[in-house]
Amino acid sequence: MTPRRAVRTAACLLGPVGLAAGAGLAWVAVRSRPVPPERRHPEPPPGLPPGRIVHVPGRGEFFVREAAPDNPNAPTVVLLHGWMFSADLTWFTCYDELARFARVIAADHRGHGRGTRPTEPFRLVDVADDVAALLHHLDATPAVAVGYSMGGTIAQLLWQRHPDVVSGLVLAATSATFNDARDRWTWRAMGILQLILRLLPRDVWEKAAVAQAKSRSNMRLSRLIHPDTPAEVMELLPWMTGELSRNSAEDVAEAGRELGRFDTRGWLASIDVPTAVLILTRDGLVPLDNQRDLAARIPHCHTQELPLDHDGVVARPDVFLPALIKGLQQVLDA
Repeated sequence: MTPRRAVRTAACLLGPVGLAAGAGLAWVAVRSRPVPPERRHPEPPPGLPPGRIVHVPGRGEFFVREAAPDNPNAPTVVLLHGWMFSADLTWFTCYDELARFARVIAADHRGHGRGTRPTEPFRLVDVADDVAALLHHLDATPAVAVGYSMGGTIAQLLWQRHPDVVSGLVLAATSATFNDARDRWTWRAMGILQLILRLLPRDVWEKAAVAQAKSRSNMRLSRLIHPDTPAEVMELLPWMTGELSRNSAEDVAEAGRELGRFDTRGWLASIDVPTAVLILTRDGLVPLDNQRDLAARIPHCHTQELPLDHDGVVARPDVFLPALIKGLQQVLDA
């Protein structure tokens, strides 16, 4: 077949959309990364706890942050991060303060950040099993499981599947289900968005994020970035985009579909450990009614409502962190 005929055949089979997509992929593959006018190194925020690789036999290697006070009797807190974010991206504003009174453990979930890359599809129950295996390996049980957004779903499953591992729960910006029609398609569509972003070179979407922050673009790349984003967060943008680029696009997209299937409403009333729920009343991603419904289903849980959007843990630690510490103390004192 001649090259010209091959092109015509491809055009008939794929159509204009397929050819455009193919051209875009070819451009991404052959282009050289441009040198930015201002070179910025992705410096992480100060004060991150030491990180290390922990091999858990039968489950692979985990990237783990760990910090603790000089108190052998300090309680253990395991931090479970949100969808598309790594542990550091979710919790970097919280590590220091929590480590003043607790042994803090945080690991990247499979497919996220430096997390493991198993061959099987991403399943939330498998992540919960990963966390349980890691805690047992570190001799860190029982622990208070603190889950943010997707991490809240993992915390719920961790209690259900491994009750011996969990001494308490703190659930923030999360829900018992993302399974109604609107939420289900929102999460699946965001999985598609993640795939698209992974095809774009990092410098392209870093520029798009800056344009969004300066109101020069109508495209909403992230809920975290807006004209009122604190300057200290914007300074971390190169580090943040670098961290996001560590994700597995396939796993993150499947995680979005998993959230669309998630539903624990049938057994939440059986939770028998102290629980606190932090409800973000301005959350544009997890509906307020869903967050309140979660709290209503858990017996005797402590509830706080915070005037924050879904990015509150990073954008407003001055509001979120005191509430988190209060919720932890309520759980630890129960």
